[in-house]
Amino acid sequence: MAFTEDSLKAKLSSLNETQDSISGVGQWILFHRRHADKIAAVWSQRVKESTPSKKLTLIYLANEILQQARIRKREMFLEAFDPIIVDGSTHAYKGTSPEIQSKMRRVFEVWRSRQVLRPQVLEELERSLDDIDRTRSSKKPLGQLGGSLFSNSSLPPDLKPVEPLATSLHKADLAAKPALTSAHQDYDKLTSPSASIPTPPMHAAALAALVKKLALAENAVADSIKARTALVSGLEALLQTTRSKLAADEAQLTDLASRKLAIETRKSEVEAAILQGLSAAETNKISAAPLPSLSERPRIEELTPPPMESFTPVGSPTLPATNLPSVPDDVLPEAVSHPVEPVAVAPPRTKIPAPRHPRRASER
Repeated sequence: MAFTEDSLKAKLSSLNETQDSISGVGQWILFHRRHADKIAAVWSQRVKESTPSKKLTLIYLANEILQQARIRKREMFLEAFDPIIVDGSTHAYKGTSPEIQSKMRRVFEVWRSRQVLRPQVLEELERSLDDIDRTRSSKKPLGQLGGSLFSNSSLPPDLKPVEPLATSLHKADLAAKPALTSAHQDYDKLTSPSASIPTPPMHAAALAALVKKLALAENAVADSIKARTALVSGLEALLQTTRSKLAADEAQLTDLASRKLAIETRKSEVEAAILQGLSAAETNKISAAPLPSLSERPRIEELTPPPMESFTPVGSPTLPATNLPSVPDDVLPEAVSHPVEPVAVAPPRTKIPAPRHPRRASER
């Protein structure tokens, strides 16, 4: 079928949400690549005029066209949809139900994760969708394309302070990912030993473009670091608050255990009084007695050993007092003026027996 504006409008009118219908119309459009600009303009106009359900189908069709054009190197479609995709997607998103918006957000997230469009276009689209969500009556923040991790209404109140910090970090990571991928790819391509060096003017232009991409990636990573640091600070504050509440809960648990023990003791006393046959007045005295204070705790014997003096037996003899001056331990005593010289002592006299001579043979 030859391409005309009427034939294109007829194709869009017959479009439905099935995969076969979207793929068929997408293939027909990709075949007529020479009319990419006209196709993008008609698509944008039809989005503004369609019903909410039809808008979702047109978003699916744009997804089919853009992804197939990127795979098949049909750059003319990417260039044609580049200036109108944000405005058309914003009109498609605005005024639809949360269910349809959720489906659209999944498509937009695919565009970001697969880098179907330029990062600047994706960022502009995200800002437009955020503005729409902020003006909704429910005031439900989108946070990022594809929905926020903390957008669930069942989020506990204790985690609310870190919700915007986590959302900012997620957005920063999403923005940094395509910039890093593009910068690394171009850097490897330009610095590869096997790459052919172009003419000096073209080489200089390629280096200048790479410098811009590296600067863009550097700024994106710096934003991610800033957001991650803020989240760490928020989580540390949340941890401190949680620890304080934990200490309070533990103290309350101790008090409840003390109360339970006191009541169990009182119950045993009342039951024992009943078994003993005590009168009602006597039993009431037991019940009316004050319970032990919650602040009272059983005294535990200290583990610190007693001083050494406590081990000295009672009545132990004491050393007599002397008039000798006290001398520090690190000072040697002076020599005595009249030292006592040792005296040689004679060894004791002992009788040494005479040696016995053997008898001679003649005396035997």
